[in-house]
Formats: sequence, C-alpha cells, structure tokens
Amino acid sequence: MPLTEEQRAEIRAQRGQAATTLRPTVPALEAMLYEPFEVLDHGFLRVIDYMGDDSAVVQAARVSYGRGTRKVSEDAGLIRYLMRHRHSTPFEMCEIKFHVKLPVFVARQWIRHRMASVNEYSARYSILDREFYLPAPEQLAAQSRSNRQGRDAVLAPEVAEQVLGLLRRDADQCFEDYETLLDPEGVGLARELARMNLTLNTYTQWYWKIDLHNLMHFIALRADAHAQYEIRVYADIMRQILKAWVPATADAFEQYRLGAVTFSTAMMEVLRRRLSGEAVEQAGSGLSKREWDEMHAALRLRG
Repeated sequence: MPLTEEQRAEIRAQRGQAATTLRPTVPALEAMLYEPFEVLDHGFLRVIDYMGDDSAVVQAARVSYGRGTRKVSEDAGLIRYLMRHRHSTPFEMCEIKFHVKLPVFVARQWIRHRMASVNEYSARYSILDREFYLPAPEQLAAQSRSNRQGRDAVLAPEVAEQVLGLLRRDADQCFEDYETLLDPEGVGLARELARMNLTLNTYTQWYWKIDLHNLMHFIALRADAHAQYEIRVYADIMRQILKAWVPATADAFEQYRLGAVTFSTAMMEVLRRRLSGEAVEQAGSGLSKREWDEMHAALRLRG
C-alpha cells in the first residue's frame, strides 16, 4: 500500500487542525488538503498548501484592491480572454504545493518542468524504503515501431510474466546489495554512494511547488494521450484538482488549451484555399507529409 497506518494517522492529525485566515480559500480544495490520491502501486499525490483562487487571477489582471468587485460571469469572461490570448502572468499569481511519491524514472521526466520549486527526499541523509514500481501486465507493451519514445501492442501474458519476474528479481537483488553496502558492521559505505546501486523503479518522494500557469503547462503535456502512462496518471489527478481549485480557469484551460489545436501559417493557407473551393493536394500544399497528416487528424478528416 502507498501509505502505512502510521502515515495515515499523521494525515488525520493534520486534517484535524483548523486555522482562521483572511486570505481567500476554496472549500472544494480545502476538502482535499493532505488527503493522498493513490497512484500506481506504491505512489501517491496530495495537496499540501495553495495560494489564490480564480478571483486572484482576476485581481492581478485588473490590479484591483479587493475581491468580488465584478459579477462572477464577468470574472469568468476575463479569465477566458486571458487564456485565449495567452496572457500568462495573472495565472502565475496562484501557487500550489504537492507532496508526491513516485518512481525515480518518472521523477527524471517530471524534473524537466523547471519552473517549480522542488525538495526531494535525500538518500544521502536517509535510507530509502524497499518499494519498487512493478507495472500491471496491461501496461507492459512492446516498443513502438513508429514512435521512438512510445509503446505498441501489449505483451502476451507469458512474456509479461517473464518481464515482471526480471524486474522484481533485479530490484530485490539491488536493494539487498544496497543494504549490504550500508551495513555499518560490514562494508559501511556512505549512503550517498550506496544509493547508486538502486534501480530506476525505486520510489522517491518530493515536495513540488508550482504556479498555476506552469501547472497547466505540465498538465497539457503530461495528461496528453501520447505521454507516458506512469506520469500521465499523476497529471490526470492534477487535472481533477485543478477543477476543484480554480473552476473558471480550469474551464477556460479545457476550452482553449486542451481542446484546441494550433495551425501553422501554411496550414491556414491550405484551409483558406479549400474554403474558397479549390482542391488542394498534399504535393502542392507546401506541407510535409507529416504536417499534412497532422492537420487532417486535427480536423478529423481523411487526407
């Protein structure tokens, strides 16, 4: 299980502490505070703290002195305008902090999103837990032949069982060697050196604080159907948290980012020519075959 009973008791104690504040709060997100959303086999994601709400975005855009100075519909309209025209600064005024438990190889993907503050569990100072990510059989797939960083068909059950056996064996053996290296009565190797023996499916933890604008960028990339499953499941939960935290912003994000597509100048020219009645073929379009196919896929048309 992702959490021990002792850890759950800690969370219950956190949730039992109430505080008064003058700053804006969001009841739907308050209900989620500290509660873990279980992810993968041993991972979780939970909201630790946040600052701001939809009104904070509007307040920053208008540089006003208070909240609720306009109708809710007008505030939503302004947020949609900001999203539509990519005015990012007002969204940077809101922040959220997560506690995440995730496999090391997922963390290495995640850390590429550099516009965040991160504090990771230190394996130089502490000893890591004996927890490894082992995929469900339906997530074990062959290498895609058309996408160098993607998956293809799911492995046959007997092959998947073989793969899981290898992953479990290697993780167990490496962790046993890690313990041997650490043993003060034996080798007594420094923790900062012993950790290099561990496999990439070992779990780590961190606190990750990010502003609303960059959180939406993370979700747009990592909740996409083409993103790796093991990071996408975290992004999917963040997408639900976003809706609870800033519903007007989340709606605009769904409309103008997740549900929208971008066309190049050349693609727009092809569309104009077609709308005027001209029959345009890929050879004379000025688009590469890949661009041509992407445009038709976005429009859900046959090439």
